[in-house]
Amino acid sequence: MADVILDTPVVAEPAKPAVSIRKMAHNPAVMFGGAVILIVLLMALLAPWLGTVDPTAINPIARNKVPGTEISVRTDTGERIKMVARFGTDSLGRDVYSRVVYGARVSLLVGVSVALISVACGMFIGVLAGFFRILDAIIMRIMDGLMAIPAILLAIAMVSLFRSSVWTVIIAITVPQVPGVVRLVRSIVLSVREEPYVEAAVTLGTSTPKLLWRHVLPNTIAPMIVQGTFICASAILVEAILSFLGIGVPPEVPTWGNIMAEGRQVFSLFPHNIIYPGIFLAMTILAVNVLGDGLRDILDPKMAKRV
Repeated sequence: MADVILDTPVVAEPAKPAVSIRKMAHNPAVMFGGAVILIVLLMALLAPWLGTVDPTAINPIARNKVPGTEISVRTDTGERIKMVARFGTDSLGRDVYSRVVYGARVSLLVGVSVALISVACGMFIGVLAGFFRILDAIIMRIMDGLMAIPAILLAIAMVSLFRSSVWTVIIAITVPQVPGVVRLVRSIVLSVREEPYVEAAVTLGTSTPKLLWRHVLPNTIAPMIVQGTFICASAILVEAILSFLGIGVPPEVPTWGNIMAEGRQVFSLFPHNIIYPGIFLAMTILAVNVLGDGLRDILDPKMAKRV
């Protein structure tokens, strides 16, 4: 009998993450999306060193200069120096390159914050709706009501009601994203709840918090990672739309949406005000979506069989 026990193969659970990491390293979508996001992240973190001047500094004598023009700027000490405006200047003489670099901070802050908050709230509410039948009908009717309102209109309404700030924009974008996460988590919990190992745990008297923590929540992590990337991309785009409409982040805060909004009136003469922030915005959203597709191919068992 002892020999049987010793010969029984033991499956090492820690090996699973290693397989996933190995798959990620060989997945072109994950590598491309991750590389672009890493570049944008480094650009945001190193903005004080990468930026040439203060992104909010107004320079009337350098208004609407095309990219590559040499301009004169005043330093913090009051001394004037010559520098090249890599992306040109806007209608107030502000350096577009510095504003684009600093704008990455707001876009990433909004995208990551919305993704984390909406996934956390959605998982909590979705688990309650999927596991406790008495709460299911009430919670899902509320979620259906929120989903009936277009996300961009709900965000515009919330931003209009409160003082304009970065965190107001984050909350306004988060609220419309939560119902989708709740519905996804609920569907996962409904299927997991009927699994034999969950029923066995209930029969053995496992407490509800322990049951949710050990058996239910782990099944939602992989789908939520993928969903979080798509939410992040959507949040970055919605923030840019709100800023472009003038109801998002305050105008004095450099964001890609604000830069494009301020340059739309002179777009026909000085298109660089919109082209450069638009390129960074498009590439960031594309990278996050591509990363999400790659993670879905790796983490979703059905997709993994096709790869």
